[in-house]
Amino acid sequence: MSPQNSCDISLAITGSGGVGAITAGELLLSLAGNNGCFGMMRRAFGPQIRGGEAAALLRISHRPVECMNDSFDLLLALDWQNADRFADEITLRADSLIIADPDAGDIPEAVRALRAEPGVDLIEVPMAALAKGIPAGRPNMVALGLLSHWLGICPDAAGRLIDHVFHGKGEAIVSGSRQAFEAGFTHPLIVEARQARPRPGSDTSACGSAFDGERWDMSGNEGCGLGALRGGIRFAAAYPITPASDLLEWLAPRLERLGGGMLQAEDELASINMVLGASFGGVPSMTATSGPGLALMLEAMGLAVASETPAVVINVMRGGPSTGIPTKSEQADLNMALYGLHGDAPHLVLGALDHADCILTAEWAVRLAEAMQTVAVLLTDQNLAQSRVLIPAPAYRLPEIAPRLRAEPPESLEPADATAHYQRYAVTASGVSPMAIPGTPSCAYVADGLEHTERGKPSSAAADHQAQLDKRLRKITGFDYGDGWADIRGAGATAILTWGSSTAAAREAAERLRARGREVKVIGIRLLLPVSPDRLAEALSGVARVLVVEQSHGRQFHHYLRAHYDIAAATRVLARPGPLPIAPGEIVEQIENWS
Repeated sequence: MSPQNSCDISLAITGSGGVGAITAGELLLSLAGNNGCFGMMRRAFGPQIRGGEAAALLRISHRPVECMNDSFDLLLALDWQNADRFADEITLRADSLIIADPDAGDIPEAVRALRAEPGVDLIEVPMAALAKGIPAGRPNMVALGLLSHWLGICPDAAGRLIDHVFHGKGEAIVSGSRQAFEAGFTHPLIVEARQARPRPGSDTSACGSAFDGERWDMSGNEGCGLGALRGGIRFAAAYPITPASDLLEWLAPRLERLGGGMLQAEDELASINMVLGASFGGVPSMTATSGPGLALMLEAMGLAVASETPAVVINVMRGGPSTGIPTKSEQADLNMALYGLHGDAPHLVLGALDHADCILTAEWAVRLAEAMQTVAVLLTDQNLAQSRVLIPAPAYRLPEIAPRLRAEPPESLEPADATAHYQRYAVTASGVSPMAIPGTPSCAYVADGLEHTERGKPSSAAADHQAQLDKRLRKITGFDYGDGWADIRGAGATAILTWGSSTAAAREAAERLRARGREVKVIGIRLLLPVSPDRLAEALSGVARVLVVEQSHGRQFHHYLRAHYDIAAATRVLARPGPLPIAPGEIVEQIENWS
């Protein structure tokens, strides 16, 4: 695509919870996709969710994007309720545009003085009054019209989308929404603004000229759900918790259509134990939660390791500790996922790197847990899980992974001898032993948290403990994970080493640095446990400087690297807590200022 046809625009739609800022953002993202664009929308809520502040933060581009930009080109405020709470999430510039309702009051100082230079462009449109004059009209549809005009979106496409989205709510709602959209789209102030002050990169009308393939509209939570289904999950039990609930809501009806089921348990302790029960019965099973829920599940996860019962736990990280900031993102559950189980409990920990990677990593987690008969923890975060993206249709193929090794009844033995013969926890070269499904003739065994013999009989003998510890470790460390342990892009003497959703910002930072003539390698670690020291050493061959990037206050990822990897290169750390995701510009600044 030629530079004049390129588009890369960031905008925010804000208002009090329930006024429709998020709905307007979702519709605008869909319209941008209909125009051939790619994009991303991140939802921002206050801790009270409804009744507090809400914002749809969007980035629309001619190319796929997986993170927000450093600042916003436009802020549309449906109202200014609790504006001070979202001011630090929406960084404005001297040339940014604000669209606001004059009846909502003056622009708060937190927005005008702290986040924007004096003289910022301002358009005042009476969105509420315009909507009030239309039967069933709503201000967020007026806002959608204003933004659609500014972005060069076809009004006919918007009308068709409104018909599709609201047809179930009745003709009055559809008609009112269409009229409110038209009132915003044709408002003389937005028409004048676009004609008099065109902004580079804000025209989406030519986005489709460079890509004619299939686009997916998905969230990270939906990606994890899809990956879990592809991996073979047919039962889930969970207790609702922000920001994991979206995953469960998406998964429940689809599990039923595939002949499986979802059960809402009374709490997180019950849900993880239900998962273990279903898996013990031969059904690939999972749960999804966030930090406080994961803390409650740890004991049962230890039981999964000891009894060698496959289970998948998807943990969508949020701000902590304790209740913390439920609606904001952080990468601070890493220590708990890695080290929270008591005793020597080898298990799998994976981190999804982007939205498409949620599909891949979730499927991989399920297949690995089943093959190795252990618990796999998949880490995502609120920023990744609850944001939506328009991306090219994901294309990947996992390497072949053997399914759960099942025990078959020994046909050549008498029943009494066969029962005594079956060794559920047989010490094998791979560490994986045949697992019998309840009811398999002559293959009864005890599965509990006590240490045991090969047949499953409780034992405190040192030899049995040593043998089973070695066995459980061997199946984790001896497995060939291939190249899936990390995503490695680029080359050069400088490397950005990161994980999870911070990977997207690192990749964009590397792109900007390459455009300035500086080659940078980006290593996003997907398989966090077991560790891969030899592979990382190979990836860092020839690298003189490593910048570690993570969203945590305690530098958890950096300490993890220091504990398990020998990094010879000079190392610096960019680490800070949520709720603000790390921006590409921050990473660029760190590397450019590294003298």
